[in-house]
Amino acid sequence: MNVAALPARAAAAPGLARWGRDLTADVLFSVGDAAWILAIHKGVLISANPAPPLMPSYDLAIRAGAEDFARFLQDPPPPGWHDIMGLVRLGTFKVEGNVALFMAHIFWFKGVLALLREPRA
Repeated sequence: MNVAALPARAAAAPGLARWGRDLTADVLFSVGDAAWILAIHKGVLISANPAPPLMPSYDLAIRAGAEDFARFLQDPPPPGWHDIMGLVRLGTFKVEGNVALFMAHIFWFKGVLALLREPRA
């Protein structure tokens, strides 16, 4: 999982900017003990930088355990592990902060997180 490369991969996916054209936010994305701040402006992922260790500022947080996220990243993922909303319902992913922002742009978030899957060779 290469989060630092996510802005370049998102730029190559033209539908994302359209789905998130009204999305401007700083999102804390946390997997296990690692965390990144995703800076999004009008649907374009500007940067994905490591989050500061103390009191990061963000509008929305998406958190997952390392083992749970590893299952989500499998290509293809196991049944039931392909959709972030299903994983939120199961309690393996957590969405905190401005949840309305997340729900309004759910397709953008699904698309960006799916980009973290490494394609099968």
